[in-house]
Amino acid sequence: MNIHGLQSNFCSAHSPLLPVQLPSRMESHLWYVLPEEVKSESLLNRYSELLSPSEKDNVLGIRGEELKKRALLARALVRTTISRYTNHRVDPRSLKFKKNNHGKPEVEWQIADDWQPPPLHFNISHTSSLIACGVTVDSPIGIDVEDKQRKLKNHILAFARRRHVKALGKGFSSAPFKTFTIRVRDAARGPSSFWGQDSEISEISVESLGPVNLTTSWQFSLLELAGSHYAAICMEKHKAVGEKGNAPMKLTVRRTIPFVEDECVTGTDAVLPIGGLNC
Repeated sequence: MNIHGLQSNFCSAHSPLLPVQLPSRMESHLWYVLPEEVKSESLLNRYSELLSPSEKDNVLGIRGEELKKRALLARALVRTTISRYTNHRVDPRSLKFKKNNHGKPEVEWQIADDWQPPPLHFNISHTSSLIACGVTVDSPIGIDVEDKQRKLKNHILAFARRRHVKALGKGFSSAPFKTFTIRVRDAARGPSSFWGQDSEISEISVESLGPVNLTTSWQFSLLELAGSHYAAICMEKHKAVGEKGNAPMKLTVRRTIPFVEDECVTGTDAVLPIGGLNC
C-alpha cells in the first residue's frame, strides 16, 4: 500500500460526504467499514490525505500491509464520520484530537464565532475484518466488536465490561468501577449473570459492588453485526431523559466506504438485536 504519493484534488474525484442529523438523546449511531471491500489503491492514498502528519507517521511505522491498511481505515472512518455531523462546516482533514485525563481521544474543536460545534462523543473498535465507530451526543460511549467465532455466552460479560470501562475512558483499576459486575435479565428466568444460548434477553445492566454507586446511569446493548461479528455498545443515559431512562437504546447502523457509498442497514439482516436495543 503506497500512501506517500498524495493527491490534492481527491474531494472532487469522489462523492461528497453526506451530512447526517445528530443522534437524539439515548440514541447511538454506529458506522462500520469492511476492509475487504476497500481495494482501490488510489482510494487508500486519498484516505491518507485526511490524516495529520503524526497519524501518517504512525501508519507508515506499522509493519505488515494489512495492519497498515486497517490503521489507515480506522483513522479515515473517524474523521469522515465526525465531519458528517458538522453540515460541511468542518473538513475531515482539519479535525484535531486530544486525549482526556484518562487517555481517551476527544475532538478538539476549533471554535468559531458564528458556529457552535456539536457535543459529539465517539469511540472506535476493530477486528481484522471490520472497523466500527460509534457516535452519541452529550453521552460518553464505548463500543466493541468481536468475531462471531468467539462464543457469545462465554465471553459477553467480559465483553460488556470492557465497553463500560472504555466509555468512561478509565482503566479497570479506577474507582468505583474496579468493583462492578454486568448482569442480564432473561425474559423467562429473571436476573442472572449469564444466560443459555436460546434465552431471550430483555435487559442488560451494570451493578456496583462497592460503596459508591455511579453505575446506574449506564445502558448496554448487544447485537449481531454484518453476519460475522458481535457488537457491544455502552452509553451513559442522558440526564434529561428522566423516567424514560430505562427504555431500550435507539440505534442506527450504517455500512460505509467513505467517499464512495453509504448504506443504512438498520432493520436488515446485517443488524440483529440481541438485547437492549430499539432499532
